[in-house]
Amino acid sequence: MKPTLFHVAFLLIAASLFASAQDAPEKTIFQTASHWRAEMDIRSDVAVIYGMNESFSERAKSWQDRGYGIQFMTGVAWGGYQDYIEGRFDGKTHHDEGQVERDGTRIMHGATVPYMVPTPSYIEYLKTLIKRAIDGGAKAIFLEEPEFWNRGGYSDGFKREWKAYYGEDWQAQHSTPDAAYRSAKLKYHLYFRALKELFLYAKDYSESKGERVRCYVPTHTLINYSAWSIVSPEANLANLPGMDGYIAQVWTGTARTPTFFHGIERERTFENAFLEYGSMLAMTQPTGRRVYFLTDPIEDNPNHSWEDYKLNYEATFTAQLLHPAVDHYEVMPWPNRIFFGKYQVGGSSERQPIPPDYATEIQVLINALNDMPKSDNRVTGAKGIGVLLSDSMMFQRFPTFKDYQDPRLSNLYGMALPLVKRGVPVQLVQMENLLQPDVLKDVRVLVMSYANMKPLSPSYHQALAQWVQQGGMLLFAGRDDDPYQTVREWWNQDGAEFAAPSVHLFQQMGVIQPNAEGRYPVGKGTLSIIRQNPKEFAMAKDGGERMVSEVQRLYGTPILQKNYLALRRGPYFIVSVMQESVSNEPFLVQGPVIDLYDPQLPVLLDKELKPGQRGLFYQLVLAPDAPCVLAAASRAYQETKTDAGYSFVMKGPLNINGVARVLLPSQPKSINANVNGEAVDLKYEWNAPTKTLLLRYANSPEGVSFEIKY
Repeated sequence: MKPTLFHVAFLLIAASLFASAQDAPEKTIFQTASHWRAEMDIRSDVAVIYGMNESFSERAKSWQDRGYGIQFMTGVAWGGYQDYIEGRFDGKTHHDEGQVERDGTRIMHGATVPYMVPTPSYIEYLKTLIKRAIDGGAKAIFLEEPEFWNRGGYSDGFKREWKAYYGEDWQAQHSTPDAAYRSAKLKYHLYFRALKELFLYAKDYSESKGERVRCYVPTHTLINYSAWSIVSPEANLANLPGMDGYIAQVWTGTARTPTFFHGIERERTFENAFLEYGSMLAMTQPTGRRVYFLTDPIEDNPNHSWEDYKLNYEATFTAQLLHPAVDHYEVMPWPNRIFFGKYQVGGSSERQPIPPDYATEIQVLINALNDMPKSDNRVTGAKGIGVLLSDSMMFQRFPTFKDYQDPRLSNLYGMALPLVKRGVPVQLVQMENLLQPDVLKDVRVLVMSYANMKPLSPSYHQALAQWVQQGGMLLFAGRDDDPYQTVREWWNQDGAEFAAPSVHLFQQMGVIQPNAEGRYPVGKGTLSIIRQNPKEFAMAKDGGERMVSEVQRLYGTPILQKNYLALRRGPYFIVSVMQESVSNEPFLVQGPVIDLYDPQLPVLLDKELKPGQRGLFYQLVLAPDAPCVLAAASRAYQETKTDAGYSFVMKGPLNINGVARVLLPSQPKSINANVNGEAVDLKYEWNAPTKTLLLRYANSPEGVSFEIKY
């Protein structure tokens, strides 16, 4: 039997809270370095103005005049900072503060912009940019991408920081695993220090002006930085008192990074994006910090086709919506490159502007995000199965030593992908948050390894032991044979003599000699040990069957294995049907629904999704709050409802086809549309069974005024 929306309905909680743009005026944001343009008037809540120069205030005002909130973003590791590098800031040149590879190559972000070592003088320079942004009216400061490449760490500036931090002479990170680990820890510290000082300055300076700006870090995820061999402070930033939250920079470019599963290396964009967003939620939710989920309709690599961008955009868009605790979004970065850029179409190398249908679809999805509610509903599948992460995953990625390799981060994916591919909505858990209240309260089985990471504090082991004592089921997979087990850390320093950090963890549970595999009772819970590194599950043709079987035994009740993940959020139904799963059965969505991945907004009585396909649907019911705009490629303003009619104004970017499906109490008798009093070309269709009206028109940032009488 084909699974249907109704077959999984018993797994979905019907109630959900709505959060409109009016209730949360900073629900949706986007970033741009440009002045307002009619073709980019996408109608999110906030325009985040990128880059500080003489035109900042003018650029900001151009968006503010169109009703957008104004915020500021700049790179914290890189930017057009030649004034500082060339010595115009403080009279000293700072060329030796760039990140440098072993052979002396400077690591660059473009032709003339180096990645920086965040020295004290560099931090002082960035403060001047923050001051100018606050003076220019910015209500929030976004310091983007605090990134230190693992392959960096050879510049004179970094060597000075090593001496100051460790009190010993610099060691080349390629020399030993211990030097590599310590180098990564220093990079981690340097950007934590930088952001701590910058956020404190932003708070103090804005308060001196009678305001208090908010401070955010737009950042790739821990998973992506680990995969790409970059170090960033990530979870540690949530401890900063001046830190208000993050933007989770997940998009096609990060999520399409190949992974191993069943021993096959390939792109798995949806599954990877689901895990990436989950890792950001694991970082932020326990701390109460806000997180914006980002999607991008294209990606940094311009050598793909529009069809490829659309396919992967829908994959990441679906993945973000399957995390119902998040309802703040960066709807896109850089609208100018989306709406003015030219990319390939089909197999042709000829570049063309964005296809009209794709532009309309993007606007439909932006407006869905403007409306998207949080929900207490859960993704279908076995609840309470978690995988443990730590920021220290970033510390073991470079260089590759002959006795240690972790291809494509397989020691993580070997734990997570076998579960996700079987329809288990894995809950990622951030180790650095284990001391926060109730982090593990919804977790029944937790899978972890020290093959890919190490604990930064013994207190995390105490928290894990207490959780197991109280009934938790902990599955530890690992041989403890990598060279990072013996780096200078708390488990082998200052009188501690543990051969590996896992020995200390097991000792906290009363298991003294757990060299063999097996299950050990610990209070009301169980510790299970598999002496295989998780990358072996990723490389195996059975796709981690052994690990999944052990998770099933620890879980107790049968785990429903399926080839899809699905969720209802208010009127929205989100589903992804996966390939490489337990079956090739299609998923049948039963309507009536509006298909939001179709720019024509059709009403469907049902839709079949095959493996590899995804869907976002608006579930139609005859609602008592008719009339209302259900879905549209424009944003509705100035709504007026009477017993005899419904009027509203739809605003959207110039040169993008507008479409809207409107719920009405009865068939309309007349429909009028105009822009500033001038009639516009309008096409419409009435759908009697659902009492919805489909409108087609040309978008206008000035607003298309509709008056419907019935």
